[in-house]
Amino acid sequence: MSELKTNELYEPSRKLRQQFDKLIEEFGDGLWNYCRYLTGSPWDGEDLYQETMLKALGSLYQRFHPTNLKSYLYRIATNTWIDLYRRQKKSIGTLVEDSDVTEEFKDTFEIEAALEHLFHLFTPRQTAVFLLSEVFQFKAEEVASIVKTTPGAIYATIRRMKKKLKTHKEEISSNSGHKKSGNIIIQAYLKAFNEGDIEGMLSLISDQAHYEASLGFLEVSKDEIRKGSLLYGLPPYRADEFILWGKPVIVILADFDKEQPLIHDIQYQEVENDKIVFHRSYFFRKEFIIAASKELGLAPQLIKQPFLNWEKKN
Repeated sequence: MSELKTNELYEPSRKLRQQFDKLIEEFGDGLWNYCRYLTGSPWDGEDLYQETMLKALGSLYQRFHPTNLKSYLYRIATNTWIDLYRRQKKSIGTLVEDSDVTEEFKDTFEIEAALEHLFHLFTPRQTAVFLLSEVFQFKAEEVASIVKTTPGAIYATIRRMKKKLKTHKEEISSNSGHKKSGNIIIQAYLKAFNEGDIEGMLSLISDQAHYEASLGFLEVSKDEIRKGSLLYGLPPYRADEFILWGKPVIVILADFDKEQPLIHDIQYQEVENDKIVFHRSYFFRKEFIIAASKELGLAPQLIKQPFLNWEKKN
């Protein structure tokens, strides 16, 4: 009975999600980049972005006042990251006012050069202040509300951070490329995929495997995978291994017979006891796919299905 009652919620919740996605579409790229530089990692940033989306949609019922969705999303992302630090007993930092600072510190400054350094040099709250104020152009009063401090502390924090950044220089090297992981299970998975061998793929997957297409769908057993995402077989694409931002992934390439293959999907698997126990697909994650495409030097596939067209303009 409880399963039947739960099923009644699925379709209304999906429609609500679609409405929500349309409302926040213009904020997606900026919010993803905010999460990336706030956490200091594209992978952690992607996790934070996904958690922010789920929290934002799940908490809307609590709002009874007109809501600025952009500010609302950045507030949730900021507080989620800071709360994680608190739970890990790490310092989130304090934001102290300067008695002689009453307005924004003006100086010529290369923002792009600073982004990669923020996470390593500053506390989560300081990083959030810099990104919100200098990159995403929130007013000091808005930033103060999001990070729970005063406008004077915002001005003072930005001033001190810019001075510190100007004296700090460090080379950032890329850790991405076309490489092999060497895991025999992953190699067997790639072989089965490229040969269109569904049963061969399924034989490598645990009966209790967790298959998550981030912000798309969730399957929690091999049986659900067989009857769900693999019901209509495999796409006629090629799978290959890459290292993306330091992590081994499988990239599904469409139009691979052409001069410029397109990234159709990016997948990540965890193997335990010679079985794939966790599989994550980023098929639905536009901001992630586009950022990864730039990192790997490949173009993203922007039109995947009639309902998934990233070329559409509002």
